[in-house]
Amino acid sequence: MAGNTFGRILRLTTFGESHGPGLGGVLDGCPAGLELCEADMQAELDLRKPGQGPTATKRKESDTVRLLSGVFEGRTTGTPIGFYIANEDQRSRDYGNLADVFRPGHADWGYFQKYNGLRDHRGGGRSSGRETAARVAGGVIAKKILARKDVGIQAACVELGGIAVPAGDVDMERALSRPYFAASDAAPALWDAAVAEARKAGDTLGGIVQIVARNVPAGLGEPVFDKLEAVLAHAIMSVGAVKGVEVGEGFAAARLRGSQNNDALLPGADGSISSARFTSNHAGGILGGISSGQDIVLRAAVKPIASIAQEQQTVDKEGRAAAVLVGGRHDLSAIPRIVPVLSAMTALALADALLLQSRMEHGL
Repeated sequence: MAGNTFGRILRLTTFGESHGPGLGGVLDGCPAGLELCEADMQAELDLRKPGQGPTATKRKESDTVRLLSGVFEGRTTGTPIGFYIANEDQRSRDYGNLADVFRPGHADWGYFQKYNGLRDHRGGGRSSGRETAARVAGGVIAKKILARKDVGIQAACVELGGIAVPAGDVDMERALSRPYFAASDAAPALWDAAVAEARKAGDTLGGIVQIVARNVPAGLGEPVFDKLEAVLAHAIMSVGAVKGVEVGEGFAAARLRGSQNNDALLPGADGSISSARFTSNHAGGILGGISSGQDIVLRAAVKPIASIAQEQQTVDKEGRAAAVLVGGRHDLSAIPRIVPVLSAMTALALADALLLQSRMEHGL
């Protein structure tokens, strides 16, 4: 199966399925000397693990990570960093009725067509959201690389079930301490009501996640096919539930005039080019595919979870009409668990761009 590796210099390869023995990854290209231990990775994995919050599946996984290589005496050695997370609470019997039918909204049909009729129907196999645990683990290391340049990433839910946080109320700083990783104090109560209504109807909810990368140095990204926003969109949209990405004003820019959308530049306090400043950030921190030095602002549209507690029409492997009722344990929404995943993918993309730029500048 191709497409299991992301990055050019900092390269994350992941493996594993939802109902296999476990999953994990190998991160290659990490510089030597970074402080790293399993507890660092566990803190981020705990934000994503199942069984937490009002939208979460009842599947219980500790997501305990084990470092296998690339670290000695608490520091990275510059060699490939291997890690492993065991699956502990599979109930494959819940999926017995899905072996011969295709679940609407899932990857079943695509995998069947691509792999000559072979697919792991237990929880979606490799297409399961469980695969993203390895991304979060890799993202922890990427964030350590970024931290050496004081780059920080924040992510929060700004909309759930069509109920948005007003732009003026968005507070990214305390999002991880709120239910749903919400971007405001008022939103969780509104979202609780939407979640309760969807649960009663046997339905699911989508939402929007905002990601902000702060203190990103200017000059990251390549100006043609590997524009920074293109690489970031690749990173974000590689997550299964994501169906759209915006940078800066995004689609709203199509409704603005150039005079409204352009970010004017003003001289800085000392008159030097390094102190010049922007008056706004409609571009989301990227100009010409290259970071401008402003905050990078992304938003990801997250579809509703495809596993709904309603009977749906489909076909079986012989093409005959069938009905399917998806059993098992599932999230009601990918939010909030997708928030740390999108943060990790942003970190992996930016850390890779940072290392690539450093290599170019130093002629390595």
